[in-house]
Amino acid sequence: MGEKTPPNLPCSTISREDYRALSEFRYLLRRFLEFSQQAARGVGLQPRQHQAMLAIKGFPEDRPVTIGDLAERLRIRHHSAVELVDRLSEANLVVREPDPADQRRVFLVLTTKADAYLAKLAHTHLDELSRIGPLLKRIPVREGGKR
Repeated sequence: MGEKTPPNLPCSTISREDYRALSEFRYLLRRFLEFSQQAARGVGLQPRQHQAMLAIKGFPEDRPVTIGDLAERLRIRHHSAVELVDRLSEANLVVREPDPADQRRVFLVLTTKADAYLAKLAHTHLDELSRIGPLLKRIPVREGGKR
């Protein structure tokens, strides 16, 4: 009836400890994400707004961020990123600057208002990371892809 059958994997190669490690990792991720969402709401932002501003501020490449870049970093569709940038722009958090080399493309630039929000949230997030960091380090990890 449309149900997918599980892949034919040797279950004996996955130990109880492996499952516990995966479970603990997922738990800590969820805990951090929940913390992050509450922190964003606490300063008057939607979590997605905070995520977008952080993605722009922390973009790993040494070049301006485009809407396509933002969509990739947030793992959302391009049109969803456009709508998100529209809302950020309306809230005076992001400015669209035309690409001088290609007027069809825009670069996303954070406003000083966005920078102020990010600075405040970064401190609280780094504090939370320092609390859960030791817990993450206690999770057993396979070395070289195998335990």
